[in-house]
Amino acid sequence: MAESSSQRIPPAVWWTLGITAGTLTAATVYWATKSKIEQVIPLQYQYRPGTISGWLANALSKYSKTRRKQRPIRVYMDGCFDMMHYGHANALRQAKAAGEVLVVGLIPDSEILRCKGPPVMDEKERTVLVEAIKWVDEVVQGVPYDLSPDFMQELFTKHKIDYVLHGDDPCLLPDGTDAYAHAKKLGRFKMIKRTEGISTTDIVGRMLTCTRTNQLMADKPHELAKAFSLGEEGEMDDGNNSRTTLSRFLPTSRRLVQFSNGRVPPEGARIVYIDGAFDCFHAGHVKILKAAKAQGDFLLVGIHADEDVRERRGPHMPIMNLHERSLSVLACKYVDECIIGSPVNVTHDLITTFNISVFVRGTESETSETDENRYTIPKEEGIFQELPSESNMTARNIIHRIVDKRKEFEARNAKKVKTEENYYQGAKQYVEEL
Repeated sequence: MAESSSQRIPPAVWWTLGITAGTLTAATVYWATKSKIEQVIPLQYQYRPGTISGWLANALSKYSKTRRKQRPIRVYMDGCFDMMHYGHANALRQAKAAGEVLVVGLIPDSEILRCKGPPVMDEKERTVLVEAIKWVDEVVQGVPYDLSPDFMQELFTKHKIDYVLHGDDPCLLPDGTDAYAHAKKLGRFKMIKRTEGISTTDIVGRMLTCTRTNQLMADKPHELAKAFSLGEEGEMDDGNNSRTTLSRFLPTSRRLVQFSNGRVPPEGARIVYIDGAFDCFHAGHVKILKAAKAQGDFLLVGIHADEDVRERRGPHMPIMNLHERSLSVLACKYVDECIIGSPVNVTHDLITTFNISVFVRGTESETSETDENRYTIPKEEGIFQELPSESNMTARNIIHRIVDKRKEFEARNAKKVKTEENYYQGAKQYVEEL
């Protein structure tokens, strides 16, 4: 007897047809009664796209916060941090973004002198600067320049470090080996992007040569500027003479956003205003900003334009341009907001626009004899206050330190500049910034 047609069709086909028909029927019923369902079921219980994924995201977020409280990711970055600048600050910002607790190792003066040459700032001054960076959580003093396996083990056990970080520029020991080879071997190393256009070597070079890409050098040099020139009269640059590369600083709006706190003064806040050049950001700046913040709830810092600074201090100033100085100020944890290119003379309009409650200045200034007229209006309104400066350090003092040891710094720069040129010409590679 011949088999029936139903027996000749495989069961899998029947199952497929049944599932398809059932799905189509359910969909037809749903869409036909959708409006009725929405009327009967309360809105908060109806399914909306993203409901399940949103619930999962909230659950994972709560778990992540709990885990971070119990065991935050601790990252470590060390350095000399001499002549602290926005490049250092941006490296520390990226390091903090790679973890949750940033531990910074500060190399002592003796190690810097042994491996690199004389530091411009002493250890105490460099400590003040590092501790003032808003992304730094802990500072470890007296760390070695050579990251030996024993010291790495100390970091991982005593300080509970999860990852060691460094920029994408090469860091070599005196014997030419990679300083972070051991951390890389253990899989505990993370690389961050180097901030181009700035380095301590570059800043020292600007002071030694008294040149900068955005500076007008047609004016007659200031007397102090003459001491910055490299070499003696009649000397020729044979290629071995120390020099600095031109600044490659590329200001972007994104960088300003990264450094900005994004805060606004709360209602009724006592807003404190302090202004200045803040050139070659140093420990004296940190101390006066800390004192200024203590006078109120919100610290607003005015940063003078390059041409205003140059008019008051001479054609060789400022060493750092306006954008560079702004980033250094914004990186300080005592600063809430800054005005980039603020007016030198304080006006009624400035006070009203930013609702300034008190105007402060320190007793130490590079141009005290020409500053008095700037504060006429704050004094008339009774909101001017002079704070005692805890440090007599100024940008001019830093320049004198370098000039006094010019030969030593020239030798130091000659070695470092060659390394930086090699980086830009061959070793440089793209690294995504955090």
